[in-house]
Amino acid sequence: MKLGLQLGYWGAQPPTDVAELVAAAEESGFDALFTAEAWGSDAFTPLTWWGRETSRLRLGTSIVQMSGRTPASIAMHALTLDHLSGGRVVLGMGVSGPQVVEGWYGQPFSKPLARTREVVEIIRKVLAREAPVTNAGPHHQMPYDGPGSVGLGKPLKSIVHPLRADIPIWLGAEGPKNVAQTAEIADGWIPLFYTPKSAEMYQPWLDEGFARQGARRSRADFEIAASCHLQVTSSEEERRAVIDAIKPTIALYMGGMGAKEQNFHKAVFDRMGHEAISGKVQELFLAGKRDEATALIPDDLVDDMHIVGSAAYVKERVAEWESTGVTELLLSCRTTSEVRGVAEVLA
Repeated sequence: MKLGLQLGYWGAQPPTDVAELVAAAEESGFDALFTAEAWGSDAFTPLTWWGRETSRLRLGTSIVQMSGRTPASIAMHALTLDHLSGGRVVLGMGVSGPQVVEGWYGQPFSKPLARTREVVEIIRKVLAREAPVTNAGPHHQMPYDGPGSVGLGKPLKSIVHPLRADIPIWLGAEGPKNVAQTAEIADGWIPLFYTPKSAEMYQPWLDEGFARQGARRSRADFEIAASCHLQVTSSEEERRAVIDAIKPTIALYMGGMGAKEQNFHKAVFDRMGHEAISGKVQELFLAGKRDEATALIPDDLVDDMHIVGSAAYVKERVAEWESTGVTELLLSCRTTSEVRGVAEVLA
């Protein structure tokens, strides 16, 4: 199992000391560097900026929101950076949620599975560069001839010959149908809440996708990149403090991400067996009682989602994650000592 450094997306201001983190990851044998986006910083610019100083790390997006760009635009970003990096790009994408898609990007959210399939198909056509790219829709017409069209659209091929026609495409997916489709059409999967305890739930969904006619990959060459916070601690007091510091983020995703009527992240927690608390966490969080919502998050949920403890415990837990099919852990290390410490423990 490989290690990836997850830089995530920015808060109110750009993060500091990122260059040092990236250099430490490259020197310490990490496999990849990943960036994300929400509704502020984008994923491609920081990846290019920080990736320019690397020579070995794969450069991945975790994730690019598909509604924020047309499929051709996403393909242009990927093929450009793939050339500049010497063929190291991993294109991670996802549909986001209705609040972001319709509220931030001003695009319809309906039929996310069909839109995902169409976006992936168009990007693969651009990268293959076998013919001018056309697509009948219904989500992305190429050439466009709908309302407002002047009727002069022309099928085009990329001016630039892509360095790789098979840039890996990984998809963020959470529900049964979405995970199955990801196993069918993608090269990898970026689950948000994959854990050793929940891993068994996902296996039939993945198997359904791998079994479909024309599936791109099999379980043997399909990548699963799971995110977790991994930290080696030297005492029970330090471990306790780290666990408590993680809980507010879990409460945010369980109770505050997405609309009350449609929170995909809460639905995942429900499937994981935490429906007894998820509704109350959401109720409290949306009422502005974040501390009370956080207090409901149990220690065993944090232990399942993240790896915090002694060096021996960390090794044992990492082996457990790997045994469930995870091929890469995306770690949110925040200091160079954390990066080097993790690499040393897992060497």
